[in-house]
Amino acid sequence: MFTRDLEAIDQIRNDAVNVREPHVSGVRKLLAYTAQLVWMSGKFPIDIGVDFTCNLKFELANIVYNLASLYSQLANSAVRTTSAGLRSACNYFCLSAGVISFLKTTVIPDLRSTPPEDMDNMTLESLEHLLLAQAQECCWQKAVMDGLKDNSIARLAAMVSDFYTQAGEFGIKSDAISSEWIHHTTAKHHHFAAAAQFRAACEALERRKYGEEVARLRDSLECVNEALKEGKWINKTILGGLQGLKSTVQENLKRAEKDNDLIYLNPVPPKSELKSIERASMVSSKVPKELSNSGSILGDHSEYGQPLFAKLVPYAVHVAASIYAERRDRLVNTSIISEFEILTTRLHELLQSLSLPGSLQAIEKPLGLPPALISHAEEIRQQDGINRLKRSMDDINKLRNNDLATFYEGVEVLKCESAEDDRARLKYGTDQWTRPPSKEAACKLYAQVGEIEGYLQSAQSSDELVRAKLISCEDLLTLLGGNDRELEEYVPSSRRAVLTAKVGREVGTLRACLDEVGRLESRRRRKIQAVREKAQADDINTAILTEASRLEREYPMQKIEPAQFEDLFEQRLARYDVERMVLLEEQEEQNQLISRLGEANKSFLNARAGDSLSKAREQALQKLEGAYFKYREIVANLDGGRKFYNDLAKIAGRFRDECKNFVYQRRMEAAQMESDVTVAMSSLHISQSSSLKQQKMQEKQQQQYGSKAPTEKPLTAPVPTRATITPTAGMWNPEIGIKFGASTGNSGTGPPNVGANRGQWDPTRGGMRFG
Repeated sequence: MFTRDLEAIDQIRNDAVNVREPHVSGVRKLLAYTAQLVWMSGKFPIDIGVDFTCNLKFELANIVYNLASLYSQLANSAVRTTSAGLRSACNYFCLSAGVISFLKTTVIPDLRSTPPEDMDNMTLESLEHLLLAQAQECCWQKAVMDGLKDNSIARLAAMVSDFYTQAGEFGIKSDAISSEWIHHTTAKHHHFAAAAQFRAACEALERRKYGEEVARLRDSLECVNEALKEGKWINKTILGGLQGLKSTVQENLKRAEKDNDLIYLNPVPPKSELKSIERASMVSSKVPKELSNSGSILGDHSEYGQPLFAKLVPYAVHVAASIYAERRDRLVNTSIISEFEILTTRLHELLQSLSLPGSLQAIEKPLGLPPALISHAEEIRQQDGINRLKRSMDDINKLRNNDLATFYEGVEVLKCESAEDDRARLKYGTDQWTRPPSKEAACKLYAQVGEIEGYLQSAQSSDELVRAKLISCEDLLTLLGGNDRELEEYVPSSRRAVLTAKVGREVGTLRACLDEVGRLESRRRRKIQAVREKAQADDINTAILTEASRLEREYPMQKIEPAQFEDLFEQRLARYDVERMVLLEEQEEQNQLISRLGEANKSFLNARAGDSLSKAREQALQKLEGAYFKYREIVANLDGGRKFYNDLAKIAGRFRDECKNFVYQRRMEAAQMESDVTVAMSSLHISQSSSLKQQKMQEKQQQQYGSKAPTEKPLTAPVPTRATITPTAGMWNPEIGIKFGASTGNSGTGPPNVGANRGQWDPTRGGMRFG
């Protein structure tokens, strides 16, 4: 039925994920797929179970993130040397910020699992403000290009600075934003703060506030210097702009200070007294209509195509229908049928206490078997009586065991996950393992554990009561399921008594009351059957679909929830108010009948006082009548038990599936956390190892060069001495140093007296020799 839709969504997805270049055609492909995902998310449950990476919401989150990235690439590729290019870039940056905002506020909250670290709230906030800062920067650039007044340009620049400040503050709190980007936003913040103060200084000069001009130029120069401190993390273009701004500010500051010192002599206010520059925000996050109102862009003649799976009933409708069916069945079975059966049970308990109809049958037919007893016995034989009850009990026991297995499978999965989480928390510590414990993360599932266990315990008690009923009357039911001769042997005959007119009259009155009881029971059985047939024919699907269509038309982007059908539920359940009124009438009618029956039985007993001949027959007939009533009661109980366990099977199956899904998501989350913790601990170990190595090297150097002096008295250092050596002729003696030129005793111009001074170095005697 949906083959074409499946093929179409597969093709749309392939087109979307293969967008590589920043081109407007890629925007259309991503928007087409995004609009279909938003539309489909109301049709399917969150965990669709088909071939997506995880689920529809996670798929939508990734596509929306890619769409924001594409818008930012289109903005960066725009030509910003013209007014049209700047307007286009600004628009794309605003659309990108709007897509990030949509992802943060609409898509991520619906994820059942923890979002990736690059999609957490702090990261998305930082990205959104970074995109808005760039959009505002385009407005500032256009204002400069168009030659607007200095005051307007200053206000625009101040807002750019604020956006970059907010982007950096959120980035510091994010694990995904790198330090390079934080340094970049810091530099841009100071850059535009400097630009804003420079333009404010120019505006002060026009207003002849020369002291304020000097103060703002000084502040602008300080901001430029702060931005240049981040120079190693910014590109050459921005660095060149900062240096150019610094030169301009310095020149203007030198001129302003000179003019003010020599001519104007205005006091220069401190920075704290300068009026804050007003902000002029020209941008905001713009969510594309294809995201905010996807239902309106999909249609037969739309460029994005018609909505796929249009004939598929939204998942919320299925949930709403099941909720209504559960409430309807509970109302019918608990508030109507069960109350009818309780009335019948009370009536039969009263008859049993009055020994009716056994006492009356013993008088009316002293010999043989009464027709009513024969009819009851035939009914039990046709239904295979006792064997039918035992087979039903075996079937119910199998259903119970299956429900238990399904339920405890889910419980065991939860226990295993809880144990895994506790081991991880013990291994890594609560500082590293920061996610909530299993019982907090899945509080609803753990609450369901207690509810389902309560259902099972209550059902087990009911099963034991039914089993006890069967045991108490098993012999009599076996007798009723046998042949008539065995019954005749069990029921003793009595001699025919002569009835007086008074006794005959009371017998007739009592028989009339008992017949009325029989007619009341017959009418009640027909009413119960009519209520069951009415409940079976009560199909709310058409009404829910009509209401869902109305909701989709009036609120196309609002997610359909089962709670939106509460008014419809109340209207439909009001149809059973008639049966509830009939129940009250039945109760009143039965009370009146019981009153008449009690009076008739009292008169009957008074009339036949002293007659003990039919006592044994009366007791036997009454036991068989009571056994037949218990048989019908057990049959009704077993039917109710079978329905209960079938309904419980759905609840247990849904509980098990939810447990498996929760555990799957938690294990994915745990794997990611364990990976992050491992990487963090590895970095810590490397840092500690480096620190330890550095510490050891320092200790070693201290031991070699800078160790502490011992506390004992130090040894006296030896004084170096030279041995007295008689110098060899022509050998240099370090004791007499080195002397150049002639001796002091020869002042003439002729050659020196070589042998005149022994020990004096003579370069003409073969150079220098060491000992």
